[in-house]
Amino acid sequence: MKISVELTLTPLQDDFEQPIINFIKKLRNSGLTVLENPLSTQVYGEYDKVMDLLTNEIKDVFELIDKGLILLKIVKSDRSNYAPNF
Repeated sequence: MKISVELTLTPLQDDFEQPIINFIKKLRNSGLTVLENPLSTQVYGEYDKVMDLLTNEIKDVFELIDKGLILLKIVKSDRSNYAPNF
């Protein structure tokens, strides 16, 4: 089953840039489709692969930051080719 995940990582501390950069680089190197914009990152692929990746990488980034939160939206379909038609 294909899914699309939009996520926003928000460290609640002053030195936040490097953990975010490292997190995004690991997502990029996963082999999955990863798209970014200034507010969030989207990951697209097979459910098990995406969720395994996110489980591991979220744990890793949470170990690097003192305080933080992550917001996830999961859609049951591959929306990577979405283009607005208006």
